[in-house]
Amino acid sequence: MKGAVRNVLDAVGRTPIVKLNCVGSHVEADIYVKLEYLNPGGSMKDRVAINIVDDYERRGLLKPGGTIVEATSGNTGMGLALVAAVRGYRCIFVMPDKMSEEKIKALQAFGARVVVCPTHVEPDDPRSYYSVSRRLAEETPGGVLANQYYNPANPQAHYLSTAPEIWAQTGGDLDVFCAGMGTGGTISGCARFFKERKPEIKIVGIDPVGSLYYDYVKTGTMVKPTPYKVEGIGEDFLPGTMDLGIIDEVVRVDDKECFLTTREMVRREGIFCGGSSGAAVAGAIKYAEALDRKVNILVLLPDSAQKYLSKIFDDNWMRQNGFLEPDPIGTVADLLAEKGRTEVITARADDSVRDLVQKMKVNGISRIPVTRDGRLIGVVSEADMLRYVAEPGHSAEDPIEGIVKGDFATVTPATRIALAGELFSQGGILIVLEAERIVGVITSIDVIDYLARRIPEPRSWR
Repeated sequence: MKGAVRNVLDAVGRTPIVKLNCVGSHVEADIYVKLEYLNPGGSMKDRVAINIVDDYERRGLLKPGGTIVEATSGNTGMGLALVAAVRGYRCIFVMPDKMSEEKIKALQAFGARVVVCPTHVEPDDPRSYYSVSRRLAEETPGGVLANQYYNPANPQAHYLSTAPEIWAQTGGDLDVFCAGMGTGGTISGCARFFKERKPEIKIVGIDPVGSLYYDYVKTGTMVKPTPYKVEGIGEDFLPGTMDLGIIDEVVRVDDKECFLTTREMVRREGIFCGGSSGAAVAGAIKYAEALDRKVNILVLLPDSAQKYLSKIFDDNWMRQNGFLEPDPIGTVADLLAEKGRTEVITARADDSVRDLVQKMKVNGISRIPVTRDGRLIGVVSEADMLRYVAEPGHSAEDPIEGIVKGDFATVTPATRIALAGELFSQGGILIVLEAERIVGVITSIDVIDYLARRIPEPRSWR
């Protein structure tokens, strides 16, 4: 029939680009969004799934009747299930237990076996969804691991499909491309295509609080990842498919910003998108606020609201998790102003342990940021030094570089106090950076003192 496609896989792509008119209307930039959730499987991952399976078939790694195994937050699984249904493969998907019930049921609707693993374990823990998926791929006859975190076919899919489509739709008339940072496939593949054609384009990655990308890009230090609730974005390790060298800026958002922006997108723009889409838009708005000039920003929206109805769009769930409560008032800049101007005490990586002990004693501090060539690389604490000097073979004249730890999180002066409070679970102190320069250090007691000053005095009854 005229106008029909051969099968559902030929319907992947050609998703529209829409201008935002209400959400983010206060910024100078024009923000546009690409509705990747309108793909047949409900996300941008349809493109990745087709490219991975095509590649495995070409190389003879996936044979008729074979089984596709993957660790997924849901969308890659759905894309692979779509391809498997058309081409006759079986599927096993391994998911972390924070994912929505809708995602699990959707995969099961395709006949896939779904294995759920604990979220709060290290990536190399045998119980993690990464480890379990590898084991199942090895144990299953005819099984292959799609391996989206290390498979070059992931970013290649966006280099060959998503980015050229955007370029054709816009005629190259975009100045900034924003996307969430997950496996790295979307942002790395699109960035490579765009930079080849327009080197001055800015690539902006959006990372949730709890993920390690933001601090790693800003400091080069691998901080401790912590749990967060937004799905399909951020990582607790560095995937091989992420090319950080091609990204110009990273913007951090928290769960509350992600979810409230998602709800606004649906209610004010009629755009039925999911949590990682809200994250990307929230980050794009922050970037536009800081830029404060007229540019065209394109934001990729990965998936739809349909998979989050029992969470983001459920007022009870939002309220139980504190996402509908008002934030404590103020920013890090307000807190620093109340503390008063104090010198930021830092150490250099080549300082000796003895020098650092003296610096801590004189200034009455127990943790100190450490820099190399003026750039923050980590923190040293009293406990770190005590363990170091107590071990045989170490000297007080040794340089401190060997005991620098990633026990910190970074913020900017514009960071909300509510977010600053959350970040203490990621590090023992918060280091305030402005244009890569350390302008302040915040401890948990600083935040407690700031908030305590805002507790209303009890009413006196007479």
